[in-house]
Amino acid sequence: MKVLLFRRPIMETTSKTFWQTACELKIGPVPAPVYLVLAVIVAAAAIFGQLPADMVGGIAIMMVMGILLGDIGLKVPILKDIGGPAILSIFIPSVMVYYGLLNSDAVKAITAFTKGANFLYFYISCLVVGSILGMVRTVLVQGFLRMFVPLVVGTVVASILGCIAGMLCGVDLYHTFFFIVIPILSGGVGEGILPLAAAYSEILNQSADQFLVHFVPAAMLGNLFAIMSAGYLKKMGERFPKLSGNGSLVKSGDLSDITNAKAEEAPLDVKMMGAGLVLACCFFCAAKVLALWIPIPAPILMIVLAALIKVLNIMPTVMEQGAKQWYKFVSGNLTWALLVGVGVIYTPWNDVLAAITPAYIFTIMATIFGMVASGLLCARFMNMYPIESAIVTCCHSGLGGTGDVAILSAANRMGLMPFAQISTRLGGACTVIAATILMRALQ
Repeated sequence: MKVLLFRRPIMETTSKTFWQTACELKIGPVPAPVYLVLAVIVAAAAIFGQLPADMVGGIAIMMVMGILLGDIGLKVPILKDIGGPAILSIFIPSVMVYYGLLNSDAVKAITAFTKGANFLYFYISCLVVGSILGMVRTVLVQGFLRMFVPLVVGTVVASILGCIAGMLCGVDLYHTFFFIVIPILSGGVGEGILPLAAAYSEILNQSADQFLVHFVPAAMLGNLFAIMSAGYLKKMGERFPKLSGNGSLVKSGDLSDITNAKAEEAPLDVKMMGAGLVLACCFFCAAKVLALWIPIPAPILMIVLAALIKVLNIMPTVMEQGAKQWYKFVSGNLTWALLVGVGVIYTPWNDVLAAITPAYIFTIMATIFGMVASGLLCARFMNMYPIESAIVTCCHSGLGGTGDVAILSAANRMGLMPFAQISTRLGGACTVIAATILMRALQ
């Protein structure tokens, strides 16, 4: 009888299957093979006329296109640093419609959901309410007080220089101010140009697409020139060290209560998110009611209402957290999908090409120069470092939160993010409100 002294251990295989390896590649949050299957299903439904022209079909086609375009925009060098996801999500669908590359059933589904079901206003409500109620109150109040003078001066100077540039190029003052300068200073897409277009639409009784075709390129190019300016300011600070605080905004004084203030983060709660959804919709309904007596469009009144309630600190914390969580869900998952709808419906490619002229670009450059110059000059009177003051003021022309990240990254000043958020969000909201009131008064 033989005794087995040694037994070869059985090695567990650790090699991955082709499917597992392929699933590690992702397009947005979706594994690449799964995305391809979903894309084929949506394409087949559109080709065979089975794509519903409603919420189901609209979400399917817009999400499939938005996930891909947003992911490409986040990965392409250079493009990713100048707002690539937003640029591709808006302009590629616009080009596809112009050249007849997008199936007619797909266009109907996108139109039905975005326009017919009013997805645009739903998105605006979620972003405005969630972003404002989700801010730290200390940052909102004290940060705004600190940035008030540079923002006001910057807005005024940028508007004047932009209007002068436009008029020198033969563009009338009204068009230059309301359709080029203001969109640049409105604070991005979701919180800026979309509410602005909605407000103009109500005041002038015209379709929003007539305004967005001017607003979108202005906001995109404004963000690009702001990023370029931030890079130049960084080099300027290295060349002239006395002008730079190396990331510190104020020469003396304690700003730790602003820079160190952090919102209380509650665990993710789907029921809390549901409360945030209801809150966002009800804020818009409240603004519609107020608009019966206050001659300001509802999307703008909603901004004022949210800011007022946040400053007064009367909203229960759990509701603020719910609004913030729902805002994060919507902005993180539906932004690129919405921008696909904006590109298909509100941004005709031929009108975009017609809008971008040398005069248009010169006006945008002059507007951004006004913001930067104001920041540099205000620093002397506000006890701020000129480089940091100019960078933060420049964020007023950024493309929302992603624009702030791009601008501060170009300047290597990410520590200024709380002040950049004030400049972009509140500066943009105040600009939109003021422009809307002025346009109403001129009618």
